[in-house]
Amino acid sequence: MFESANLEHKVDKAAYKCEVANLREALLHAQLELKDRGRFPVLILIAGVEGAGKGETVNLLNEWMDSRYISTSVFFEPTEEESERPAAWRFWRALPPKGRIGVFFGAWHTMPVIQRVTGEISEGEFARQISEIVRLEKMLCDEGVLLLKYWFHLSKPQQKRRFRELEKNPLTRWRVTEREWEYFKSYAKFIRVCEPFLRKTSMGEAPWIVIPAAEPRYRALTVGRHLLAAISDRLKDGTAQTLPVHTPPLALPVDQLNPLRALKLDQPMTKDRYKTELAKWQGRLNAAARDPRFQALAVVAVFEGNDAAGKGGALRRVTGALDARSYQSFPVAAPTEEERAQPYLWRFWRQLPRRGRFAFFDRSWYGRVLVERVEKFCAEADWHRAYVEINDFEQALARHHMVVVKFWLAISKEEQLRRFQLRAKTAFKQFKITKEDWRNRKQWDAYEHAVCDMVDHTSTSLAPWTLVEANNKYHARIKVLRTLCLAVEAALGTVKPPRKK
Repeated sequence: MFESANLEHKVDKAAYKCEVANLREALLHAQLELKDRGRFPVLILIAGVEGAGKGETVNLLNEWMDSRYISTSVFFEPTEEESERPAAWRFWRALPPKGRIGVFFGAWHTMPVIQRVTGEISEGEFARQISEIVRLEKMLCDEGVLLLKYWFHLSKPQQKRRFRELEKNPLTRWRVTEREWEYFKSYAKFIRVCEPFLRKTSMGEAPWIVIPAAEPRYRALTVGRHLLAAISDRLKDGTAQTLPVHTPPLALPVDQLNPLRALKLDQPMTKDRYKTELAKWQGRLNAAARDPRFQALAVVAVFEGNDAAGKGGALRRVTGALDARSYQSFPVAAPTEEERAQPYLWRFWRQLPRRGRFAFFDRSWYGRVLVERVEKFCAEADWHRAYVEINDFEQALARHHMVVVKFWLAISKEEQLRRFQLRAKTAFKQFKITKEDWRNRKQWDAYEHAVCDMVDHTSTSLAPWTLVEANNKYHARIKVLRTLCLAVEAALGTVKPPRKK
């Protein structure tokens, strides 16, 4: 893969100057058309060997284009804040919105490669991280991101010569440190790791473009030409997604069972027993949250369910057991204009809690496979692929010591009608009932079908669904509290107690 990139290409200075002037003008026109249309974002990944001119190229791109519509994010070692979230969190936060260009310098490829070369991770762990990268990039492409990946390459003699040139110049000497020379000593190891890595992470939607980087003018023109062609082709193509509009329907579960209809929604619980159970489980949850081991964990709890099923009431009983400084609740409504300009998981990634904290989502990322599916707010292909994307997302959370607990609160159609009518008659509850609630009720069967598919495809060992019989609010609240408490207590059992100072 790197043989041709080792060649040194020469570009005449006068010819370079002339072409750069034309290239800059064309790139500006393409960038402004991208901004005006606002249909898709452009994400540029910059990677490659040390000393190959990556920083110089990024500076050129910022110089050649309108700085208002291009942003550059540089990723070093994760900060303390970043290390408390899954590895992808910091990248999701920096994604460019539709109509903008984002440049990632040292993105999700950097650490796995370095860790494999230095022996910090095994071959199996490296393969797992490669699979995660491929799935992440596929999702971004499926969401309409124009993903461009440039790998800047130098042969070992070229890299050595480059380091010597930089060291001679007092203005660039700072760019060559002991770290660069240590990496140089491991050049052969890097090539052995990087060559198959590039092959495995090069996809049809987002292939790696290897840039011969020995000659600065050739390097700059190669990147500029490719970037212009990629943006222009996408603007002409008129499509922002690679998946077809229609895909075959999902296979139904073999047993053909409907888990919602199998529930006995009227579960008994008296008010007196409820008070006793409430005190018990709130106390246990509070104790679990104050356990020193909890500082190594975080909790992400999802509350979904039928309209008027009591999600808010159950959530209030949970938060009533906790210190207000230890949790944050996120009521999820229709996405804002800012959120619609990003992949649908973006607004949830950015709200993930730090360790020692709870995050409660009243409605969640499952809107993609529920309301967006039923109301046809997204293409069929989008909600079909969302099952895999959501499972990957939750797997990343669980792997980072986040306890993922998901509740579906279910009530009967008759009980929902009773609650709707009660809300309409009660002055301080009237705000809870809207025309949309009545309209959604007409889609009862469609939502039931969507929920069954959701549970079947996204209830995993790491993040199982808990179906809550909610006709009796007392029973529902206690089941939610008990399930959450037991999940946290079980996670505490996997954490080593902190060392005494």
